[in-house]
Amino acid sequence: MRGRRARVLVGLVIVMLMGTAVYLRLWTIDYTVSSADTELLRRQFDLANREAMDESAEWRLKYDKQVERVTKCTQELNRVKESFEKQIKDPANINQKIVMLQKENKALLERIKVLNQQLEAQKMKCSS
Repeated sequence: MRGRRARVLVGLVIVMLMGTAVYLRLWTIDYTVSSADTELLRRQFDLANREAMDESAEWRLKYDKQVERVTKCTQELNRVKESFEKQIKDPANINQKIVMLQKENKALLERIKVLNQQLEAQKMKCSS
């Protein structure tokens, strides 16, 4: 029985050594492939990283442009709003403008009458 155990033990040790040898051989093959792959992976990662940075910069630029547009529109809207509020708060000023425009309108109507009369006079001169 002791001889049988020794044979099993020796067989087990031999199998373990062969397994270790196969493992080391596979590891060295994988290591040489993986060291070349490491360089390739690093290059691919660097390329992907640069592309991501470029895309991020493009989106940041688009965002900055939109923020600038929104800021300009908001400022213009605020200016218009303030101007409108000033006009609403000062109805006397609006009434003065209306009166002034009505006077200007009357003066223009009178000027049109005078011009029409001059036109008629010129037509009469041409016909005679």
